[in-house]
Amino acid sequence: MDLKKGNISLRAVEPEDVKILLKWENKVDTWHLSNTLIPFSRFDIEQYVMNAVKDIFSTKQLRLMIDFSVKNQQITVGCVDLFDFDPIHKRAGIGILIDEAYRGKGIAATSLELLAEYAFNILNLHQLFCNIEEDNINSLSLFQHQGFIIAGLKKDWNYKSGNWINEYLLQRISDK
Repeated sequence: MDLKKGNISLRAVEPEDVKILLKWENKVDTWHLSNTLIPFSRFDIEQYVMNAVKDIFSTKQLRLMIDFSVKNQQITVGCVDLFDFDPIHKRAGIGILIDEAYRGKGIAATSLELLAEYAFNILNLHQLFCNIEEDNINSLSLFQHQGFIIAGLKKDWNYKSGNWINEYLLQRISDK
């Protein structure tokens, strides 16, 4: 299966991704989503990249980098993750990050489509789930357009800047 559609492709994490991952992982305004309280060091990210190539069945997670092709040049514009991979119950969580400079170009939708095809057809998963804060209208719309439905609301789930934020649980069940 080719993880490519149009000018979007998904690929494994490479050592040259350390710099961009360090930038994205150290954005303080998104730390509350990953329960992060301290910055990652370059060494932390390098160690992550060295281990990212391991099998999803042993690590229970997978990160793929999103490349966007413009005028025969590949630009890494984001990443998409599978996490809490559960091969027994055939499910995994899914998350996506697109660099702010490349949002609104359909990259996220195509990337989610590719990852869902991979998860359902190669990993043989039955369902994908995601967690999206109630006020993140763009992400809610993105995932709902990709076939995810709201399965529940977790009240006062995340604490950010002195406020409690509700979070939706969305699921997409395989057609198979």
